[in-house]
Amino acid sequence: MAEKLAPEKRHSFIHGGQKVFEWDQTIDEVNIYITLPPNHDLTCPVKTDSSFWTLEDDIMHITLQKRDIGQTWASPILGQGQLDPVTTDLEQKRLMLQRFQEEVISSVFFGNKFD
Repeated sequence: MAEKLAPEKRHSFIHGGQKVFEWDQTIDEVNIYITLPPNHDLTCPVKTDSSFWTLEDDIMHITLQKRDIGQTWASPILGQGQLDPVTTDLEQKRLMLQRFQEEVISSVFFGNKFD
């Protein structure tokens, strides 16, 4: 399968002068990154193999699988941290290129059709 066209940078959601979270997206995933306070830990252990997040170097990374592949999200949280129209357009073009690359590789090498 084609290598995903990685986002060039993360988008930041700033509220009250504080960074709440950062996020990026591919054609099939949305990733949310939350910087935790120093010396912060979870209250109880969790089963990481059945969770959709990781905790590494005080950053909680949450991965959401998109239901509609290729859909461009303006923000991972409804009404919060919306991208401006120019950035949304650039994201959409990058995702379209990624989808095109995956479709071509998949059809040429594996004979698969992309839905």
